[in-house]
Amino acid sequence: MNTAEHLLSPIQVGPYILRNRMVMAPLTRNRAGAGNVPGPINVIYYTQRASAGLLITEAAQVSPQGIGYPATPGIHSPEQVAGWRLVTDAVHEQGGRIFLQLWHVGRISHPSLQEDGALPVAPSAIAAKGEAQTYEGPQPFVIPRALETNEIPGIIDQFRQGAESALAAGFDGVEIHGANGYLLDQFLRDGTNQRTDAYGGSIENRARLHLEVTKAVVDVWGADRVGIRLSPSGTFNSMHDSNPLATFGYLVTALNRFNLAYLHLLEPSEADLRHGGTAIPTSHFRPIFQGLLMTNGGYDRETAEAAITSGEADLVSFGTLFIANPDLPERFQLNAPLNRPDAASFYGGDEKGYIDYPALQLQPR
Repeated sequence: MNTAEHLLSPIQVGPYILRNRMVMAPLTRNRAGAGNVPGPINVIYYTQRASAGLLITEAAQVSPQGIGYPATPGIHSPEQVAGWRLVTDAVHEQGGRIFLQLWHVGRISHPSLQEDGALPVAPSAIAAKGEAQTYEGPQPFVIPRALETNEIPGIIDQFRQGAESALAAGFDGVEIHGANGYLLDQFLRDGTNQRTDAYGGSIENRARLHLEVTKAVVDVWGADRVGIRLSPSGTFNSMHDSNPLATFGYLVTALNRFNLAYLHLLEPSEADLRHGGTAIPTSHFRPIFQGLLMTNGGYDRETAEAAITSGEADLVSFGTLFIANPDLPERFQLNAPLNRPDAASFYGGDEKGYIDYPALQLQPR
């Protein structure tokens, strides 16, 4: 009996029948070309991994203001749309499905990455700890500029326009990046949101931007082709919340109104717990969320199968394993050996560690 039979079984996600429940997680790789435009190397990378039930792209910034790292792709210019169209066409030729992740980093940026050297924006003027990654190397995070209330409709419109551009680029759907200490997450948690207007204070107010962005994106795509990613236990980018169980419980419950394609949740990591995060596993949200749950966080063949079999999750996304194993579903099906990932080449660089991992049939038998 194949111990990954449930993981490798088909599932309906929105209007699509996915060939398996294995999802390639969104993975920042810092290999976009000039103008943050996807290029030929990105086409190869995603096409190699098209046997996943679903590919979720690396996060793509919805505006120049949303840029936070060098060489990350955008979804706000005609050239970027054309670059992504090459990716989606190639993936579809392989029978794959691909969603684009929509991203605004908020305070996790630097003036050198912003137009005219502007300050990054955030819910409140609170700097993240640590360093921004820039073209000149790591530089300390700056104190961001707090968005004015009358600017927030413009932020929502950036996500709407990103969703429209993703549609034009031929994607099958989109995932809203609401996790990992970026702009939407910054608004949600009281460690980064000290506003006193309609977007601050109560949990309802802090969750407002998440929900308004979700509505804007759903208005473009329809709810059944929209997912959202959250990190309830996350401390990455110096995030914290005084009551994450209540905060995320409210938001996840409120998301039920949309009937989304899925909710994508990050499991608590050792780093989260070491930095004071509250362990809130995906299974906590099973009775709360009424749709499909996707989980992420260090899963392997056996633990992913157990998560599906137990009903804790409906899909499992894999990051590092898909980086190193473009044919991961086949390897899981055969219980074949896995390539070893090269962490030194995860971020930036060229073909090495990006499109040169061998497929199973190319390895010595």
